[in-house]
Amino acid sequence: MSEPLFTYRGVVYPWHCDQMGHMNVMWYTGKCDEATWAFFAELGLDQTYFSEHNRGMAALEIKFTYKAEVLAGEVVQIHTRLNEISGKIIKFTHEMTVGKEGKVAALADVVGVHMDTEHRKSCTFPQEAIDKAHELLEVINV
Repeated sequence: MSEPLFTYRGVVYPWHCDQMGHMNVMWYTGKCDEATWAFFAELGLDQTYFSEHNRGMAALEIKFTYKAEVLAGEVVQIHTRLNEISGKIIKFTHEMTVGKEGKVAALADVVGVHMDTEHRKSCTFPQEAIDKAHELLEVINV
């Protein structure tokens, strides 16, 4: 199986940490959010697309599983695996790793919906995004 798509790299600053000395959950969410937008851009769902077509994305569900502490000064990376795309819904998993050894720090399973921002309703993905997503799935599932 191929590697998932690389979507984020960043450092953990001291202000990302809570009183127990490890990265606070709000920063796991924030870093995964940045990875999400990078992932969407790979599918052609970038700011230009959203602006020109009155479209957007919304999270329906995010489930975090925390595996290891992340401390100030550590570098985290996120790789994203597409699990499914159909109609209006997309499902994917972010895997956050830490350090050169790539220890898994957290997993985020995400369910998102494609939106018509003018009518504030869900709508189907453009065919180009579905085609690109299917290309990713084919590469990942080889």
